[in-house]
Amino acid sequence: MEKPPKKILIIENEAATRRVLVDKLTREKFLVSEANNGLNGLEKATGEHPDLIILDLFMPKMNGLEVLKQLHKESWGQQVPIIILTNLNDDHHIIEAIKDKNCEYMLKTNHNLTSLVEKIRSKLI
Repeated sequence: MEKPPKKILIIENEAATRRVLVDKLTREKFLVSEANNGLNGLEKATGEHPDLIILDLFMPKMNGLEVLKQLHKESWGQQVPIIILTNLNDDHHIIEAIKDKNCEYMLKTNHNLTSLVEKIRSKLI
């Protein structure tokens, strides 16, 4: 019997980036949902309980660090693997984001879709 596909939530305000991620991850046989701002992303995350979240840091309505803080207020949110995928190369934000063992920080300019998919698969094993 085949395992059901893993659910991934992409919280990213840049439409072009979100579309590329949705297309690639759908082709990789993941169930993908998306949000274009932090508040909508937090609502989807708490409602859908995805297996993994891809999170940008700078977004309207609620930034990525605030989304992380809110997710970690409940036990499910403390357990879900989160990949922070951003253009921000700021040590303070990196340290803040990865202090949690379920968070991984990936700089958009340093990674391609293949390395992102590999990272996702390693987190979902």
